[in-house]
Amino acid sequence: MGVRKDLKRAKHRTDLLTRTRVEVTRGEDGTVREARIPPLAPPRPTGTPADIPFTNAAEAPEAVVLRRRTEGRWQPVTATAFAQEVTAVAKGLVAAGLEPGGRVAVMSRTRYEWTLLDFAIWAAGGQSVPIYPTSSAEQVDWIVRDSGAGHVVTETADNSATVTTGTADHQVAPRIWELDAGALTDLTVLGRDVPDEEITKRRTTLTADTVATVCYTSGTTGRPKGCVLTHANLYAEAANTVELMLPVFREVTRQIPSTLLFLPLAHILGRSLQISCLMARIEVGHCPSVKPDELRPALKEFRPTFIVGVPYLFEKIHDTGRATAEKMGRAASFDRADRIAVRFGEAYLNRFLGTGKGPGPGLYAAWALYDLLVYRRVRKELGGRMRYAISGGSPLDRNLNLFFYAAGIIIYEGYGLTETTAAATIVPPLKPRPGTVGPPVPGTAVRIADDGEVLIKGGIVFSSYWNNPAATDAVLEGDWFATGDLGSLDEEGYLTITGRKKDLIVTSGGKNVSPAVLEDRLRSRAPVGQCLVVGDNRPFVGALITLDPEAIAHWLSVRKLPADTPLSELVRDERIRADVQRAVDYANEAVSRAESIRAFTLVGGEFSEENGMLTPSLKVKRHTVIRAYEEEIEALYRG
Repeated sequence: MGVRKDLKRAKHRTDLLTRTRVEVTRGEDGTVREARIPPLAPPRPTGTPADIPFTNAAEAPEAVVLRRRTEGRWQPVTATAFAQEVTAVAKGLVAAGLEPGGRVAVMSRTRYEWTLLDFAIWAAGGQSVPIYPTSSAEQVDWIVRDSGAGHVVTETADNSATVTTGTADHQVAPRIWELDAGALTDLTVLGRDVPDEEITKRRTTLTADTVATVCYTSGTTGRPKGCVLTHANLYAEAANTVELMLPVFREVTRQIPSTLLFLPLAHILGRSLQISCLMARIEVGHCPSVKPDELRPALKEFRPTFIVGVPYLFEKIHDTGRATAEKMGRAASFDRADRIAVRFGEAYLNRFLGTGKGPGPGLYAAWALYDLLVYRRVRKELGGRMRYAISGGSPLDRNLNLFFYAAGIIIYEGYGLTETTAAATIVPPLKPRPGTVGPPVPGTAVRIADDGEVLIKGGIVFSSYWNNPAATDAVLEGDWFATGDLGSLDEEGYLTITGRKKDLIVTSGGKNVSPAVLEDRLRSRAPVGQCLVVGDNRPFVGALITLDPEAIAHWLSVRKLPADTPLSELVRDERIRADVQRAVDYANEAVSRAESIRAFTLVGGEFSEENGMLTPSLKVKRHTVIRAYEEEIEALYRG
């Protein structure tokens, strides 16, 4: 399979293997307390990420940098064409009254126009303020008011109505431009009399320390805080990740890299990805949805060589594969393919890393059989050309990672926050280690505090929270940013995240339990949808579990049961409970008995963004869920 050939070929490329070296510092007890990697891309003496479209147009005018889906086809967009569009929209913003340093909010799903607007706002000397398209009027009110955005670009009429409602009592309401109503055409016409030289002047006046964007955290508690990210932050993230990853994608795989961008561009991970790809002239397409049923057709059509996603996506692809097999009466075969994949992936990676012999003849034969029956179908679902993926946002189950590796796709995990301009750590392309989130991104240092908290330092770390010095002082001590996450570093500086500091559960018996590892493993197994591990000041650990609607629809179909069977009946069905218990048993394999889930309850409905229980980045709002299900939690401990 392709990824095994890549790893074999990589052994002969010592220049790629030795480009980064982790420097570690140990504590008095001998454990690694700090890891750092020198930058691969030094800070730029002049210029900012705002120059990327124009640099591309000057150096490679006919290079295809984006693909835009129009009239049912992916049409190429050259560097020259993109730079011209950026200039035209920037001129419109200037004509509309955008001053240097002014802010423009963008409320839209992921689409070509979002990328165009990002660079146009910068070219006009402005600062972008992303807003999730699912935000409420109250959330829009806060972000627009706090940021002082004078213009808001929306996607749809519904978005525009939300902005109008949310800003109705503002002393000066923002000017609204709607993409679906021809906003970019209107801006282009409006800016016709603005000279190109004005855009060049504004763009070249920007410096590394100029604010590029104010990104509001989706936050699991309280009002979102605006992270101030400079052009230097964006450059440090994009340039160092490109230098780390691109040589491998090009030299080892011998593919022309391309990706389909489907992460929300209101989230910093999606924004950083688009900047990195344009900097490296990697072809990018856009898909507005992360829902597997809507994303899979786009992946098959665009056929990317790599993607950047969240664990939810990979969990759903795996679950869909099993559901398809079950419909064909081959569920047992899929389960065996799953087990073989984990064993094969583990053995092969151990040999590559020099820690084992590798798969034996029997395991190779079993892998080859299931490659024909199962794994090739997984590759087909992802477009057929994909060899690599990057997963971020939350930990990916290690066995799921190994399953995809056996299917011919290496998933590299990364870790970061809005405050670190996306990835602060990432698994290097030629040094895979499933279960970790890798060593620091080049130019970054990671330190483990005495209480286990992860601290980060480097050019990617944000400068402040907008209008909130108290919150800034609470997380920045000198050059170090306190993430609020708990973790550990291994001998080679690879970071493992064990949970959130504020989420740590302490049972009445005094046992500290991090719920993240249990919740991540639970969600990776059908029919579990979302879940919440509880047990603070309780005698044991319990869990609230919702049922995944797609998994339940499949479950009912296979058993020839009515599709409209009430959820109230399903949560009491012993067969469903037995399936969930297997997921609980799988989660418990990762922890000690004292940390294991002793009881669970199935709750009706879902944890969703719509009901306020999930953030837009799909993180559970723990306190909201606990308040909503107080009675169910009490019942867990009465029984």
